[in-house]
Amino acid sequence: MAILLGIDPGSRITGYGVIEEIGVHCRYVASGCIRLHEGALPERLARIFQGVNTIIEMYNPQSVGIEQVFLARNADSALKLGQARGAAIVAAVNHGLDVSEYSARQVKQAVVGSGGAEKAQVQQMVMSILQLNKTPQADAADALAVALCHSHTRASLIRMTGVTGRRNGRLVNR
Repeated sequence: MAILLGIDPGSRITGYGVIEEIGVHCRYVASGCIRLHEGALPERLARIFQGVNTIIEMYNPQSVGIEQVFLARNADSALKLGQARGAAIVAAVNHGLDVSEYSARQVKQAVVGSGGAEKAQVQQMVMSILQLNKTPQADAADALAVALCHSHTRASLIRMTGVTGRRNGRLVNR
């Protein structure tokens, strides 16, 4: 059993999703968004850092999955997104957590089965996999999808490497 945090970083809205791995199944724990008000980028980055810190302290995850920056048409937006990711990653690493990064294509592939899936398909599959009765907000659904991708990837690595157990929340060979 492990608690996993998924993060969908953004310079305006950063989504988060918390799931619990129970064997090969995942259970929804929480999700939401860190909404950033207008203001200078340094203040928004501080808010992301503080928000991720609070989420980690509240749910005590064993590891974190975060979406990678994709190259957009606007280089300035990509740079801001990278800085938002950095703030979230530093918060996680300061808590001693392992951070794994996934491309949007990897997340969609893991959750929907197609790397080219639409946002609505991802939301629908997140609802189905986690047995939610209402659609989470888009950024929160994306973060839950990152957490599910992280869980699937961890499970695949466990099968491939022959990891047989956990000690202090970490995977170990016995």
